Amino acid sequence: MASSHCFAPFVFLLILVGCSGRPFYPLPSKLADGDRQPLQTSRPYNIAHRGSNGEIPEETAAAYMRAIEEGADFIETDILSSKDGVLICFHDVTLDDTTDVAEHKEFSNRKRTYEVQGDNTTGFFTVDFTLEELKSLRVKQRYPFRDQQYNGKYTIITFEEFISIALDAPRVVGIYPEIKNPVLINQHVKWADGKRFEDRFVGTLKKYGYKGSYMSKDWLKQPAFIQSFAPTSLIYVSNLTDLPKIFLIDDITIPTQDTNQSYWEITSDAYLDFIKDYVVGIGPWKDTVVPVVNNYLQTPTDLVSRAHAHDLQVHPYTYRNENSFLHFNFHQDPYAEYDYWINEIGVDGLFTDFTGSLHNYQEWSSFKESDDKNASNLLHKIASMVSSYGRA
Repeated sequence: MASSHCFAPFVFLLILVGCSGRPFYPLPSKLADGDRQPLQTSRPYNIAHRGSNGEIPEETAAAYMRAIEEGADFIETDILSSKDGVLICFHDVTLDDTTDVAEHKEFSNRKRTYEVQGDNTTGFFTVDFTLEELKSLRVKQRYPFRDQQYNGKYTIITFEEFISIALDAPRVVGIYPEIKNPVLINQHVKWADGKRFEDRFVGTLKKYGYKGSYMSKDWLKQPAFIQSFAPTSLIYVSNLTDLPKIFLIDDITIPTQDTNQSYWEITSDAYLDFIKDYVVGIGPWKDTVVPVVNNYLQTPTDLVSRAHAHDLQVHPYTYRNENSFLHFNFHQDPYAEYDYWINEIGVDGLFTDFTGSLHNYQEWSSFKESDDKNASNLLHKIASMVSSYGRA
């Protein structure tokens, strides 16, 4: 899964023009399907969480392109909406933490307080800004301990721009969009045709040719998972598309967004048996799969084995390299964490902020038959060289 050399220059060009007047994004690739390396399906999926956001500010074109360059199988994004109904790639329902909105005096009167998942939240909400206004903002790194050099260089991108990045990749790269906070979006954004957020979301995927059940020919051509924390949204979109869906599961203290169900209910065997008719897997927060006390791992739960027994995949989130996120058991070594989750817990995919690290781990830990043959040939050559010295 080596990255194409022709892709890297484009990433640097994108960085160069980051502050230029108009967006600079590739159009969908015109390459024939047979010319592109297919999606790898032989090992757990490397899911680039909001792009390679450990290096470049999240949900930006540059973060997604860096993730592709580094070997991501899927690029993951959160989908929200602008005031004028354009679907955008952004994680928080408010703009405060990852944009420079506070520096724009023309928007100082836009701060609002809305109920979000049962709590009152105050900030600058995406649903109160048009796409043109959102495009005037610049994105910044969420965490102060990460590289700050790209702050202010990139804009918010649309769902369609995100799709174009995936389709233009030099190999087949899947997309993993989330129906983000559908209750809030459907409350505050009204489309002229009477459609709801989920309709627009699926309609965009269909527009660009995304279709097909998991591992079907159509799906392998343009792979996509649809994810959401909202079970009713997943059930609703199951009537709109046969693309595979992933039910996201939050902390044990947080109920579902739209049905107010507890963690214990939605991870019960009865519920897994129910939801498997609509989804192909679950995406749990990793600390609910293996509980943590005082930053030490405890005995793993049986959630993964029970999900597998219901023929459901498990794609936990989120894996991060920094010491502040690594549990003490891994001795500040992210590769030890990947090894534990892949080989001991047995997950089927991992959401990571550091796509390159997971890709390197999987490449280095893969043992192929060709590697065995090459190693054997090398040993024979060394033996031959040593024996010649013995005869001298």
